[in-house]
Amino acid sequence: MNTPQLVDRVRAGDRRALARAITLVENGAPQLREIMAGLAPHTGHAQVVGFTGSPGVGKSTTTNAVVRAVRGKGLTVAVLAVDPSSPFTGGALLGDRVRMQDHATDAGVYIRSMANRGHLGGLSWAAPHALRVLDAAGFDVILVETVGVGQAEVAIAGQADTTVVLSAPGMGDAIQASKAGVLEIADVLAVNKADRDGARVTLRELRQMVAMKDRDDHEWKPPIEMTVADRDEGIGDLWERVREHYAHLEASGELAERRRARAREEVQAIALELLRSRMTDPGSGKGLDHLAAEVAEGRTDPYTAADTLAAELTEA
Repeated sequence: MNTPQLVDRVRAGDRRALARAITLVENGAPQLREIMAGLAPHTGHAQVVGFTGSPGVGKSTTTNAVVRAVRGKGLTVAVLAVDPSSPFTGGALLGDRVRMQDHATDAGVYIRSMANRGHLGGLSWAAPHALRVLDAAGFDVILVETVGVGQAEVAIAGQADTTVVLSAPGMGDAIQASKAGVLEIADVLAVNKADRDGARVTLRELRQMVAMKDRDDHEWKPPIEMTVADRDEGIGDLWERVREHYAHLEASGELAERRRARAREEVQAIALELLRSRMTDPGSGKGLDHLAAEVAEGRTDPYTAADTLAAELTEA
């Protein structure tokens, strides 16, 4: 199908068109510009919720359970599950999609696995574009599950309206694993596998960490829920906390601010990628390779070379 037809079918929620569009996004296809231009007027309506945390805390199981809770409210759901890349094919390992087979026949649910392709931060480079495609397709809620992340991998906070950070007892020092970055991005916290020994200790530690941050009277304080996702325990309450946070964002005006920041990051990333691609093409100037050779041979310094390259890119 041609691009206008693809855009129309995506907007109509056609599953094959959705799969095709996201594949084109992942591959950075030439049609990507036209697809994004066609979908842009129809985005900005879906509630985007991110689920992140260390490996083994139960992100996939929790996401699966939340899908059931959201569908119980009569809302349509898309899931973008970012998996580690296969070392052989570069594709997603599809482990998350395997765990969500309960919803395979539900017309109100769409699940897509996406390889991170070595991209740091727990997401993939194509994730923001894929979110735009799913948003334009008319889903009420989009759930994004990240790769198991460490302390500095907090990219989900820049893509989601609400970020849910999962912890679990019995995995060492949960606070040490989270405090440097992941815990700080949490809008909602969950202690999953709360039927295990040590769950109350983890809950107490998280409460202490939340209490340590100074907040004014109008600032959101991340609530903490205890869940056992594989038995659907606490999932309804967790979703209510997510909805409460979304209502807070709308009432305070922070939702619009977050979405502007998200768009700013997306535009900047595309612009930087375009600049990188032009750096290796000398055109009428010297180009990156030629300037690098001059620096390596001592004929110029890196700052002068950078100024030259920036001037050439500006003129291009």
